[in-house]
Amino acid sequence: MRLLRADGLLRLLKQSRMDNSRDAVMTEFATIDVLVIDDFALEPMSRDESRDVYQLFVERNARLSTIVTSNRDTAEWIAAFDEALLAQSAVDRFKNNAFDLVVDGESYRSRLKPSIEKLQPPPSAPVKKVAVHPRTKPARRR
Repeated sequence: MRLLRADGLLRLLKQSRMDNSRDAVMTEFATIDVLVIDDFALEPMSRDESRDVYQLFVERNARLSTIVTSNRDTAEWIAAFDEALLAQSAVDRFKNNAFDLVVDGESYRSRLKPSIEKLQPPPSAPVKKVAVHPRTKPARRR
């Protein structure tokens, strides 16, 4: 299994084109049992990036598991590609063998946000810090 944000995946593929390792990198991504691509189609893709995604979707289609998370509906992904026909083909292949799981509602991040009510009151007196010599090692906890 491999989890990558879409921008990281595209960056790795771009680097591989520059150092002539693209075929090896594409083979690696095309053969991973489960590939998770997070935050897909948030930004427009270049021509090369569009072709890379198309090739990746074609290679993995109906053979291996691919999980794609996005804040956009799959119909909106087409606008992120450089070429509409390539985009339609890639998205169609992906959707044909996919389960759509739409999470609706409030973002989970708002539940993680710290709030003043949950914080402890400030100390009534200054906290005293123990000076540690830079060359001494701190005591280990058991």
